[in-house]
Amino acid sequence: MVKSALQIARAAYQPKVPAALKGAVKAVDGEYTQSVANQEDVKRLFPNTYGMPVITFEKSNCVKEYPAMNVGVILSGGQAPGGHNVIAGLFDGIKAHNPASRLFGFILGPGGLVDHKYKELTSDIIDEYRNTGGFDMIGSGRTKLETKEQFDKGLEILQELNIKALVIIGGDDSNTNACVLAEYYKATGAGIQVIGCPKTIDGDLKNEQIETSFGFDTACKVYSEVIGNIERDCNSAQKYWHFIKLMGRSASHIALECALQTQPNICIISEEVEAKDMSLDDIVTYIASIVAKRAEQGDNFGTVLIPEGLIEFIPAMKRLIAELNDFLAKHDTEFKMIKRSEQRAYIISKLTKDNSELYASLPEGVARQLSLDRDPHGNVQVSLIETEKLLSEMVSKKLAEWKAKGKYVGKFAAQHHFFGYEGRCAAPSNYDADYCYSLGYTASCLIAAGKTGYMSSVCNTTAPADQWIAGGIPVTMMMNMERRHGEMKPVIQKALVKLDGAPFKEFASHREEWALNTCYVYPGPIQYFGPTEVCDQPTKTLQLEQKA
Repeated sequence: MVKSALQIARAAYQPKVPAALKGAVKAVDGEYTQSVANQEDVKRLFPNTYGMPVITFEKSNCVKEYPAMNVGVILSGGQAPGGHNVIAGLFDGIKAHNPASRLFGFILGPGGLVDHKYKELTSDIIDEYRNTGGFDMIGSGRTKLETKEQFDKGLEILQELNIKALVIIGGDDSNTNACVLAEYYKATGAGIQVIGCPKTIDGDLKNEQIETSFGFDTACKVYSEVIGNIERDCNSAQKYWHFIKLMGRSASHIALECALQTQPNICIISEEVEAKDMSLDDIVTYIASIVAKRAEQGDNFGTVLIPEGLIEFIPAMKRLIAELNDFLAKHDTEFKMIKRSEQRAYIISKLTKDNSELYASLPEGVARQLSLDRDPHGNVQVSLIETEKLLSEMVSKKLAEWKAKGKYVGKFAAQHHFFGYEGRCAAPSNYDADYCYSLGYTASCLIAAGKTGYMSSVCNTTAPADQWIAGGIPVTMMMNMERRHGEMKPVIQKALVKLDGAPFKEFASHREEWALNTCYVYPGPIQYFGPTEVCDQPTKTLQLEQKA
């Protein structure tokens, strides 16, 4: 395999880790826990893994001997920068506990466990992937582990390989699955530990103990570089409004972080739209008014950041989507048998009055996208909805109406972008390389301590790495009950942008100035070598949250 000069240089990088993980460690129990909501329901579903204490690892003077152990690892869900370093940290950790321990990777996600597809991960393989982006060491997939048949089928190969612990690296749904699996194996006495690691570039898997999900830092830096490049072009040509959709289905963390890094003219925050009960027209009017004000100054250009999940946060649209989700879950087979040309009329005839009228008012393309196949978790695939084009077309229409009334004097031309996959497999920033390696190493310590149903946790990451705090959080602590596929299911509660939080307040305090003036910041590409203030900075979001 031919390697770039950067790959060769990065292979030599040794990730920084918390001081507590260097040498012998001991697990210290903290407070016993309960779920964030629906305590009785969650406790009933997880009687064997509910209420466990938070774990913190500290240095130990006592060097323990650990038996050799075979461990399995799965990459689950969408890719995120740093996944390979989680596996490298896990590998180094189990080898530090006992050099005879072995690591097996299941191929293409949870489906590899069910289908018995795996390979042993040796040092030769691991070393090829240290500090690299992507999940291509073993691949990833979105198979949900939720049935007894899947658990039992997975158990067959785990027992055949004598695997005693399984690490699932994924987002909120994947870690929910990990917790369900941990509960099942504990309840049946299978003797298999299950540990999760927090992954998602969307940044919505976090709480007081999990301060960020891995990959968020790198993805936001990649997107911010390109947004900065577009802003530079925008300010050079001075003739286009750029509508930029960014990943983030359930939360606007990426859009907010990129806004803090690049200072665009407009950034829509989905959570604020919902809190203010804004309609689609309210959003269009807000954007159009800024376009008009800039035009009065002679500035017929600008940048607009849009979270990909925006449509689901507009209250009227959210009610429509919720009814559509339930209806299509129950009538999927019947719906697919109807001619494509008649599907729109069929849905309009089946919805409640308000939702039927809203669905009928939507442009044909958007209405069709709302009725497309759901993802494996029963959600609308919002990345397929071209919100950036929908908004720019509606803004253009409104500006034309204003021009006819003499309220607008400028020229409006739009360009459209969607930044998604570009950030998911980027080479991890120094922050993500260090954080991910520490998460993997911490997972090995949780295994050595005999824990199951825990998520690996590394906190205090705005401080130098040797002051980071490693530990484990019971996954049940993060759970609540939500409606999925028409049924109430236990899931990890998503972390949304807090409108009273420091990152949003910082953005809100500057957005009027950024709207009318051209205050663009050009972050440039991720740097790996050089001064720490250039190479090792965490996200603006994390810095602001840790100061608060």
